[in-house]
Amino acid sequence: MANEPFFTIEGTHYVPTPAARGPWNPNSLHGRVIAGLLGAEIERLHGSPDFIPARLTVDMYRLPDLSPVEVTTTVVRAGNRIKVIDAEFISGGVSAGRATCQLLKRTENPGGNVWKPEPWIVPAPADIPPPADGRAGMGGMWATRRIAGDFGTVGQKRTWMAEVRELVAGRALTPFVRVAVSADFASPFANAGDAGLEFINSDVTVYLHREPVSEWIGYEVINHGATDGVAIGECFLYDEDGPIGSASCAALAQRRMPRS
Repeated sequence: MANEPFFTIEGTHYVPTPAARGPWNPNSLHGRVIAGLLGAEIERLHGSPDFIPARLTVDMYRLPDLSPVEVTTTVVRAGNRIKVIDAEFISGGVSAGRATCQLLKRTENPGGNVWKPEPWIVPAPADIPPPADGRAGMGGMWATRRIAGDFGTVGQKRTWMAEVRELVAGRALTPFVRVAVSADFASPFANAGDAGLEFINSDVTVYLHREPVSEWIGYEVINHGATDGVAIGECFLYDEDGPIGSASCAALAQRRMPRS
């Protein structure tokens, strides 16, 4: 890939590159690379084709700096139909986040009909021109194709987004990793308004009933609520074939640190 990856490998550790910097502090990591790396390690060490990672919950309780990262995993349950895996994100020897993933055995759907939302009928990514200024999200952290609404506005927002770089150098993005590394986007997309983004999310949870079939993932804001500086945000997730799941987050009121 032409763009610099978020992490390189040195022995048993992952070393962040400048591309992994977050928006809140220039010396800290972006939440999306924390969630992405935890999900990627769970899949790499414990995933299998006959299981789908149906839920990934990531708690982010410390802003990690750019120190080398170690991810440890623990098998909580390894059943015939359900696997539960815990993982910990350790930055510079300090725990900064953790994840729990529930993997469910693939099988056949039962008969009968169940209510579901109306189809998501929107233009395909290829039919939407790229941003007029030529930039992608956060100056190149991801590619976007806006469908409706935008940052700095009040109203429901919809967009396509795609990764433009590897999470870990030399490792191709799997469909699940594409979702995991994008999931943190649910917070700024759902929680930003006409004053910009003033909430920093402390977690993200992804639910999947299937994995995306292409690089583009659709985000649709479906909920935002905030009281006493505590917010929640929720998005439906799509690929070019239709719904794939949802992403949600909790967030705290926060102001950005000035960049030097």
